[in-house]
Amino acid sequence: MSFIYDRVALIGLGLIAGSMALAMREKGLAREIVGHARSSETRETALEIGLVDRVFDTAAEAVKGADLVVLAVPVGAMAAVAEEIAPYLQAGATITDVGSVKQAVVNAVSPYLPEGVHFVPGHPLAGTEHSGPRSGFASLFCNRWWLFTPAEDVDETAITRLETLVQAMGANTERMDAAHHDLVLAVTSHTPHLIAYTMVGVADHLKRVTESEVVQYSAAGFRDFTRIAASDPTMWRDVFLQNKDAVLDILGRFTEELFVLQRAIRMGDGQHLFDYFTRTRAIRRGIIEAGQDTAAPDFGRSQKPGENAKS
Repeated sequence: MSFIYDRVALIGLGLIAGSMALAMREKGLAREIVGHARSSETRETALEIGLVDRVFDTAAEAVKGADLVVLAVPVGAMAAVAEEIAPYLQAGATITDVGSVKQAVVNAVSPYLPEGVHFVPGHPLAGTEHSGPRSGFASLFCNRWWLFTPAEDVDETAITRLETLVQAMGANTERMDAAHHDLVLAVTSHTPHLIAYTMVGVADHLKRVTESEVVQYSAAGFRDFTRIAASDPTMWRDVFLQNKDAVLDILGRFTEELFVLQRAIRMGDGQHLFDYFTRTRAIRRGIIEAGQDTAAPDFGRSQKPGENAKS
């Protein structure tokens, strides 16, 4: 069998790393998959359910002899992990990550990497609200975008090899500048998550609506807000702190738009509301036509993991 990588080391064994492990194993893309997680319980579970062939107590041990190292830890932990593993990385190895912010990761990781190691920052636009080693499934990346933000001087062979791996796992790949990536994600992911957290927080504090009513009568909009707001709090804390400038920029623009809509509602300007909703509806149709979601009433989210569920 022809493997793309000989040994892949997964640092962090949650949803994304677990899904990568299952996809690589299903497709026969790596000869050996090893891993590390801070929690002994997570390490034991990953070994028990077959995510990894071997598990190590430290990240430094896990990366020895690996030709691909995947940093699947919160963005705020990237620098410490990079410093720990740097002396143990083999020459010619490729290092990537799966963080939702890219410029901060580049700044955190790059200073520690030795010569001869190829750093290809990455971000799979895939996930669910679940976390932990048991949450992964092999089809998570099918028809999802996986963005890479390598520096201009990174070895092209290393980049294309990594792209070949994630394409084999079912993903579409694209390259972009790290700072531009962070602005794009502030629009498409980070600010929407912040709004979702805020809306759920508003419901929690709105005493005129009881908790039982919020739960029992949740319509589709609020239900999807709660799905987003159930995402890992550590990860999202780090995302907002590390992508602060772009998020604040988009959040300011959102606030301005909200004031305009607020005025239209107050003034009874139905035409403005209709025109605005018509434009935004077209964006939703574009997402469906691009194959990044489904027009089904439940958005395909009633599917079980592994059935090309969307997120």
